[in-house]
Amino acid sequence: MSHPDHQAYWQANLRLMAVLLAVWFAVSFGCGILLADFLNQFRVGGYKLGFWFAQQGSIYTFVVLIFIYAWRMHRLDRRYGVDDDDR
Repeated sequence: MSHPDHQAYWQANLRLMAVLLAVWFAVSFGCGILLADFLNQFRVGGYKLGFWFAQQGSIYTFVVLIFIYAWRMHRLDRRYGVDDDDR
C-alpha cells in the first residue's frame, strides 16, 4: 500500500472508531446518567428505562458496536486491498 493510501486507510479507521465511540458514549453517559430521570418514567421488563440503560443498555450497545466495527473494517480492508480473504 502506498503512503497516501495508508494515510487514507488510517484516517477512515480513526473516523469509524470516533463515530462508534461517540455513539457508545451517548448511550452510556447520555441515556444512563444525563437522561436517566426522564427515561425512568418508562419501563422495560419491569425496570425503569434509565436504570436499564445504565446497567444493560450500554453493554448491549457496546456488543452491537463491536459487530458493526468488524463489518465496516472488513469493507474498509477490501476497499484498500488489505483484506485477508482468499476469494
